[in-house]
Amino acid sequence: MKKILVIGAGGQIGTELVLELRKRHGVNQVIAADVKEECTDALKDGPYVKMDVLDKAYVQEYIRTEKPDDVYLLAALLSATAEKHPEFAWKLNMEGLFTILDLAKEGVIKKIFWPSSIAVFGPTTPRVETPQYTIMEPTTVYGISKLAGERWCEYYFNKFGVDVRSIRYPGLISYTSLPGGGTTDYAVDIFYHAKKTGEYTSFLNKDSALPMMYMEDAIRATIELMDAPKESVKIRSSYNLAGISFTPEQLALAIQENLPTFKMMYQPDFRQAIADSWPDSIDDTAAKQDWGWKEKYDLKAMVETMLKNVDPSKLN
Repeated sequence: MKKILVIGAGGQIGTELVLELRKRHGVNQVIAADVKEECTDALKDGPYVKMDVLDKAYVQEYIRTEKPDDVYLLAALLSATAEKHPEFAWKLNMEGLFTILDLAKEGVIKKIFWPSSIAVFGPTTPRVETPQYTIMEPTTVYGISKLAGERWCEYYFNKFGVDVRSIRYPGLISYTSLPGGGTTDYAVDIFYHAKKTGEYTSFLNKDSALPMMYMEDAIRATIELMDAPKESVKIRSSYNLAGISFTPEQLALAIQENLPTFKMMYQPDFRQAIADSWPDSIDDTAAKQDWGWKEKYDLKAMVETMLKNVDPSKLN
């Protein structure tokens, strides 16, 4: 049976990805790894290992011993947090990638998933229906590291035949785990405050449109890409992926359809400049053509699902 290792399993994507992979492949076949001493309660039903992706010797020894077929490398410092710690963000986002790429180059790992982001785009990128191939001049350390990572992934595929696959995630929305320091996190945080206090102050302007995606769609896209035949994966840098594009004002109005008394305020901070450098919407034609991607959730369905499932007691 296939053995899978998910590094960075305690994060927003990792938790739900591990749960879905365990449903499909068996609990004991999917190893969750994270820098935390203990795993989250959601992942306690299966194997867990404390792993610092920057401890190269340990990561190499563990993977050479366990011999996972697939490795999902999710460990990273996200956009807003990375701006506060740029040197560490670069180190974390890049060194772990090289460790995993080199192990695949040696044949220890069969297949890698590494996430990129819409942060690879910048203010010179076409903002509406951003194409797969376009100008990429990121202005954040997170975006710079993701763009560099894309180039290295493609290089390792072309030079050494490493089967690495990637998606440029838009902002991701989920009720399973709390926000992790991203510029799009308002679109998660807003639901907790809507249910707990009935109001929210957005750190982005009301008309800041950004590409978003409900987490269930993102997890499904990730697994579908990894399950696709090798010959169908024609892009080895990273695939554009689209879901829902909306502004904070549009999201607030959608919430008010369910909670009429909800109030939205706006107090933009440093994250506004990051959002201003990113696209309004994404063209994901290549993903649709190459491996059959299709989103399921629109804004209305996402809002209703989040309001139903968010637990406001998780807020500090």
